[in-house]
Amino acid sequence: MDWSGTQTPLVSGKQKELPRAVLFSHPCTCLQLRMNFLRGKALGPVALLAVVLVAVAAYFFQPWKLFVDTEVQEAIPTVYPTPSENSTASPRETETPQETVQFPLVLAQGVLVSHEHQTSGEVKILQLDDGSRVLRLENLDTSDGPRVAVWLTDAPVIEGQEGWRVFDDGKYISLGAMKGNQGNQNYEIPTDLDLSDASSISLWCVTFSVSFGAAELVPTS
Repeated sequence: MDWSGTQTPLVSGKQKELPRAVLFSHPCTCLQLRMNFLRGKALGPVALLAVVLVAVAAYFFQPWKLFVDTEVQEAIPTVYPTPSENSTASPRETETPQETVQFPLVLAQGVLVSHEHQTSGEVKILQLDDGSRVLRLENLDTSDGPRVAVWLTDAPVIEGQEGWRVFDDGKYISLGAMKGNQGNQNYEIPTDLDLSDASSISLWCVTFSVSFGAAELVPTS
């Protein structure tokens, strides 16, 4: 019987490759190609979804901030009233018959303790000569993070993990985003805010609802 029309001849000990038309017409080969094609189509949306999820997580959690320091140095705030023509008083002083008041006045102060992140520095509430008040962070050193704000609160300052999440339980007000994780910084206090209930400050991470560090405010008088 003549097999010359169907048998694949051997050339130099190796099987001669089938023509492309024959290869793609083979049912097993077509099935494998179809499966590979469908697998590729399925992986496309999955890969795209993964990229989107990573981008969203990076936007909200900003993990790189834990490894980057932002130093902000601001001078102690002062407000100098314009003296009258006959006035000889120093712009830093208000003279009375009994005493000379030096501005800014320190209304309260405290020392930062560590909570979720190692934190150190001092806190002062200052009153300027125009009556405005400022919360000042001095020698601040903490970690940066996503959406960290400076909060005035009525919560107690508790060291250790028990004190990490107490500052949103009662009264609190945000004085704005933390300007930097290092340095000396000023934060304006609203003029209509009653400070009698403000017993502490917290460097509060809004994203994770946790305190990076906090300080008890002790009145100076």
